[in-house]
Amino acid sequence: MRKMIVTTQGLKAVVMMAMLVVIFAGIKSAADIIVPFILALFLAFVLNPLIVLLEKWRVPRALAVLLVATLVICMMVFLTTKLLVTLNDFARTLPQYRGLLVEKLSDIEAWFPQSGLTLSSEQLAGYIDPAATLNLVSKLISYLSNAMAGLFLLLMTVAFMLLEVPQLPYKVEQMSDDPDKGMANVQRALDSVTRYLVIKTLISVVTGLAVWALLAVTGIRFAFLWGMLAFALNYIPNIGSFIAAIPPIIQAFLFNGSTEGLILTGGYILINLVFGSIIDPKILGRGLGLSTLVVFMSLIFWGWLMGPVGMLLSVPLTIVLKIALEATAAGHKITVLLGDCPAERKS
Repeated sequence: MRKMIVTTQGLKAVVMMAMLVVIFAGIKSAADIIVPFILALFLAFVLNPLIVLLEKWRVPRALAVLLVATLVICMMVFLTTKLLVTLNDFARTLPQYRGLLVEKLSDIEAWFPQSGLTLSSEQLAGYIDPAATLNLVSKLISYLSNAMAGLFLLLMTVAFMLLEVPQLPYKVEQMSDDPDKGMANVQRALDSVTRYLVIKTLISVVTGLAVWALLAVTGIRFAFLWGMLAFALNYIPNIGSFIAAIPPIIQAFLFNGSTEGLILTGGYILINLVFGSIIDPKILGRGLGLSTLVVFMSLIFWGWLMGPVGMLLSVPLTIVLKIALEATAAGHKITVLLGDCPAERKS
């Protein structure tokens, strides 16, 4: 009998894994439709606490949604316009990079013979193609310009999602065989994802402002562009903040000199240590229930499945998946692999 129960549970786990494969294959094939919906959903998670705050001030929910949506539109239009201007300026500067690289590499070309190398600075510079970077920037400018057209539709979707939040408990109650347990799971997912996204957004904003201030003080050009990059990539766990530091540091060494480059490198290290290693873990804590390996692997998986949006939302997506799997007996075994080790096991 026990063997039969174990076999049945194993079969359920295999069936659930097969269902997940089918679901993920569907998401991959319909990414163009699903990704904007997922982005709107998590944007609603971020904005809902502000709607709740306005409701506490006796503002009707419909009016609160309208006010917040208007504020978000104004902010996005301003930031996108500013970013487009900065990107155009950056694109005009890119052709100078090759000449500067040859000049900088010529300074250290005398070191090559001492180490047995015969590679010239021109050969080294040949491996770097500014045209590829210019093409990437041009595509980004085109993408941002086209994104303005989809901004209204995205925010309309967010607005309707926010208006539907009060009806969510009733709908879960009607759909679930066990309304109390079903609503508890939904509320747990909402609380975990909202807390993560709100705190991560605040930390990312402060990180972006700190980077912008550091670049402005040290006289590095395109401070707004690199501040926005630091804000956006800070959502990507483990590696995002380090990737955001590479372009401005290279620019500082090329355009401003070694002293400014070293100062900027030290500033980035300090910002990443303070926000990434101290403030972020202290505020978020270990309440996410995900192991470090799972966080990193989820970055790769969701990035492959949904592109850049999947990388930005890899942690909240994994949290939702973990809570959904915990609701079933077969899925509970899978969540053990996703979860972090208990404290008593670590000691």
